[in-house]
Amino acid sequence: MTDRAIAIILSSFITIPSMASDTYTIDPAHTLPVFEVSHLGFSTQRGRFNQTSGKITLDLQKKSGHVSLTIAAESIDMGLAKWNEHLKSDAFFNTATFPDIIFKSDHFEFAGEKLVAAQGTLTLLGVTQPIRLDIKGFTCGTNPFVKKDLCAADIETHLKRSAFGMNRYLPGIGDDIHVLVPVEAFKD
Repeated sequence: MTDRAIAIILSSFITIPSMASDTYTIDPAHTLPVFEVSHLGFSTQRGRFNQTSGKITLDLQKKSGHVSLTIAAESIDMGLAKWNEHLKSDAFFNTATFPDIIFKSDHFEFAGEKLVAAQGTLTLLGVTQPIRLDIKGFTCGTNPFVKKDLCAADIETHLKRSAFGMNRYLPGIGDDIHVLVPVEAFKD
């Protein structure tokens, strides 16, 4: 067997792992969930959570994967300390009893080669409900600053807070919550 033939055979084995599932770790500096809620029908108030963690397993060849994202409810940020404390109370997020908001999915949806949605469950206030996340702008590449492979997207969904038992001040504080999450995750 020639050296060229051996090199071709060896290179085919080297590329096989890249077709398998890859695991990514959520970058907490670039994954900051934002939510919007109607305030007395006068304005749309926005808040965000400053601490996230999680893992994503992705197999683009098989168009499958898994995601587990944890949001630290205590990290809520409305821009005012007093408002943050109010939302951490048992009137809203009850962070003393329910410190984490968790999204999990084992079902990814693709349009051609693009990841476009994830169906899974959201656990908030100890209540787990099915939820679908729309995924926009999904892309993978190399971060030019740190020279690491990553995948990223913008995620969007809508939910009813009352479905999770967060009923205080309805309907003045809106029931319909618009959620936007920029996600970046580095390949392990």
